[in-house]
Amino acid sequence: MVKVLGTRSIYSGRNLLSGFLCGLGLVAFIDETVFHQLLHWHHFYDRSTTDIGLVSDGFFHAFSWFATIGGFFLFADLRRRNAYWQARWWGGILLGTGGFQLYDGTIQHKIMRIHEIRYVENVFVYDLIWNSIALALLIAGIMVTIRTGRKAKAELSR
Repeated sequence: MVKVLGTRSIYSGRNLLSGFLCGLGLVAFIDETVFHQLLHWHHFYDRSTTDIGLVSDGFFHAFSWFATIGGFFLFADLRRRNAYWQARWWGGILLGTGGFQLYDGTIQHKIMRIHEIRYVENVFVYDLIWNSIALALLIAGIMVTIRTGRKAKAELSR
């Protein structure tokens, strides 16, 4: 058991990165599928024609899958090394989902204004829900990451 604990602590950063990439890819995929394709609320880039919006959706979709694939390659390597740390990995998932969603809701929606969640008169409610969920995910990820980081330091100092 000591060997496994030491190995997972040595690879704690890789567990976090793998989870982060998978979480980012997952939430981007959900955003693309639900809000872009099923509900037709917006495209990734709405400041041009619908055709450009659809092309931008394709690039966004490719980005989400590259992130997910990269995360799962790291995940497979962690499993091969017997260094997978479930709590640390899930902390990364929460950081990736919350971080991306908050970035999308603040930077892309409000600062860059490349799209909104939904084009309605009062978008405030949509923004509030979107960013509140993002903050909750991000805070949960930070808490898990801090807790597992302390465990990693303790394991490595033994």
